[in-house]
Amino acid sequence: MAFYDLVTRHMAIEKLVTRAGPEGLERKYYRIRPARWYGGIVTADCVGCGLLCRFCWVSDVVMNHPCDVGTFYTPRRVAESLISLAKKCKLDLLRLSGGEPTIGKQHLLELLENLDGKGYRFIVETNGIPIAYDEGYAENLAKYNFIHVRVSLKGCNEEEFAFLTGAKPEGFKLQLKALEKLLDAKVSCHPSVMASFSTKKSLQSLVERIGQISLKLAEEIEIEELILYPHVVQRLRKYGIKYYTGYAPERVPPEQV
Repeated sequence: MAFYDLVTRHMAIEKLVTRAGPEGLERKYYRIRPARWYGGIVTADCVGCGLLCRFCWVSDVVMNHPCDVGTFYTPRRVAESLISLAKKCKLDLLRLSGGEPTIGKQHLLELLENLDGKGYRFIVETNGIPIAYDEGYAENLAKYNFIHVRVSLKGCNEEEFAFLTGAKPEGFKLQLKALEKLLDAKVSCHPSVMASFSTKKSLQSLVERIGQISLKLAEEIEIEELILYPHVVQRLRKYGIKYYTGYAPERVPPEQV
């Protein structure tokens, strides 16, 4: 099996889903919506990710055809849309998710500038790869004290990472490096891990490995488990991937919402 280079792929995707505009770097999004996660949050789902996770909840069209879906938004328009919907839904949490939110760094930083001082808590859900390879990214994020970064680890080690993403296994170390950089920059963050494909032994090894970075982060690891949307089930069957745990969308345990 030929593994792809995930840094190269992130950079290539960035060229497809960002563009220079008169108000700054624009980024593609395919929807802005309220969601049940975190007890209620307004989410902007962006187009484009440098990973091809075989368990991803994003649809095949959005994942595989970033040129054909979504609309380019200025940072100001994303901020205004998030705030407008948050006021309508009476929510105070905002989020970027969907694709990889840290692609297009200048867009994200300008979006944060537009949200600064507005009284909202902002969550960035990321695979961490751009934060790891782009020097200064974590320090840029540290300027905004209203953000929290959730680094979603794809499996518990290099082997699982490669199996679940199709990327070179050393990419797993970049995810851990992102946590180190965020911690050093004093950015509020925590790791989560997709553990539906991992044994208890594998998970415990990850806890110990993150403990070498920070005991606090090791204690705060969030366990992700599969949500069995129909297209996710089809994708897993296509790759012959078996899982230990998973839930129907309407039966996700309350503690994971």
